[in-house]
Amino acid sequence: MPVIQSEIDVHSPDFAKNRQAMLTAVASFREVEQQCLHKACEAKAKFDKRGQLLPRERLNLLLDAGAPFLELSSLAGYKLHDDKDGTQAGGGIISGIGYIAGVRCLINASNSAIKGGTISPSGLKKTLRLQQIAFDNKLPVVTLAESGGANLNYAAEIFVEGARGFANQARMSAMGLPQITVVHGSSTAGGAYQPGLSDYVVVVRGKAKMFLAGPPLLKAATGEVATDEQLGGAEMHAQVAGTAEYLAENDADGVRIAREIVAMLPWNAQLPTRVKPGYREPLYPADELLGLVPADAKKPYDVREIIARIADGSEFLDFKNEFDNQTICGHLRIEGQSCGFIGNNGPITPQGAAKAAQFIQLCDQSNTPILFFHNTTGFMVGTESEQQGVIKHGSKMIQAVANARVAKLTIVVGGSYGAGNYAMCGRGLDPRFIFAWPNSKTAVMGGAQAGKVLRIVTEEKHAKQGKQADPQMLDMLENVTAQKLDSQSGALYGTASLWDDGLIDPRDTRKLLGYLLDICAEADMRPLKANSFGVARF
Repeated sequence: MPVIQSEIDVHSPDFAKNRQAMLTAVASFREVEQQCLHKACEAKAKFDKRGQLLPRERLNLLLDAGAPFLELSSLAGYKLHDDKDGTQAGGGIISGIGYIAGVRCLINASNSAIKGGTISPSGLKKTLRLQQIAFDNKLPVVTLAESGGANLNYAAEIFVEGARGFANQARMSAMGLPQITVVHGSSTAGGAYQPGLSDYVVVVRGKAKMFLAGPPLLKAATGEVATDEQLGGAEMHAQVAGTAEYLAENDADGVRIAREIVAMLPWNAQLPTRVKPGYREPLYPADELLGLVPADAKKPYDVREIIARIADGSEFLDFKNEFDNQTICGHLRIEGQSCGFIGNNGPITPQGAAKAAQFIQLCDQSNTPILFFHNTTGFMVGTESEQQGVIKHGSKMIQAVANARVAKLTIVVGGSYGAGNYAMCGRGLDPRFIFAWPNSKTAVMGGAQAGKVLRIVTEEKHAKQGKQADPQMLDMLENVTAQKLDSQSGALYGTASLWDDGLIDPRDTRKLLGYLLDICAEADMRPLKANSFGVARF
């Protein structure tokens, strides 16, 4: 295939400026992640006193040593709801995809070191997203549970939609996806149904508690007096109620049992033999990805410069570049795995939309996964574009994205504005995975544009009434609107709102894509033994 020859001067002042801006953005979100870790570690003395491990200590015991672990949505809920300073981000859950006894699994650990692992609206949203990832990629689910359940300050926002989590568990079991839960501590009310709907339940002696109503509520409701252990202790559930299949002596023992359950499932034995192809590394170092995207969003750059640093051998087969050179389409390989690629060198023109729609259908025909790299202001606007049928061709592109059956992986590397976000397979178009660089922005339009739009609309409204708008009021309206949209378009706001599955260092892009493509390829080959209702306890 043709090899991309980079035209970037990596020693130029502009490159150095771009690199420093990106490093600052990376340091910013890494600092937030560290603050969250430090906040959880503050509870260590309390956990030690109770004879328990911290949630991340449990997670580390669960995972295969040295195997990759991809954490997901680590900053979900950042500065939303009752996360006042950003140290409680994560939605009350530590989650990701990693290996347990050689089996790739989706893993959820209640972050009980932060507010008892209670679930905020962001935590619920994160849970539902994680379940969708398990569905799409046919992953077993292992949960380390210790949660106070829903955060009652947001009960009205969680209660009705929370049923989806339980419905998904039932459907995963019926689909043939094993669910294993270790109950390390309290799991009350709705939280008790999470282990109840799992296929295998491990409870920790003297620590696990599962009941629909705890002793205080029971006494208030019926007058009955019962201890925690009588009502929902580990021994009761393992020996009397039969809710649990395994009784562990402590946290570490519970994790050991979970690992043994996973090891006993012939999960990998069901896969056909996979031969991973050899490949060549890109010709240019990943470190150069830091300086490619201009710090000034108004400055253009060629997305092929990114391709040159992530594609095997820096090879890329351009598709229809003479027809449109703003929407870049073509074929490449990542760690030996063939992919289609769609990226932006500007707005999406009618020709670019038609080209992309055709390319997507060709990838679907050949069962080739597609990578979408966002950096677009959206669709081209103006009289000429409208007369060329931008709505028609843009709709065609969205149709193709929405209905393509192949795996779609999205990386937001710059701006992702307006309907361009949809056409490039943003969150609402259900990519298999979506991640973002820390410089990225996602919004209906730029803040300055939005401010000017509202200013013009307000001026015209007053003019129709025969009045003249107050210039100071118009200035304030324009500035407030611009500030609001800008504050809600940044990468941290987007990842807090689960518009992506996490922020990444640009240097990790190729490694991440290789891992994700392998997950998708394995899922596509995996047979499942489905039934009608899932596995129930009798």
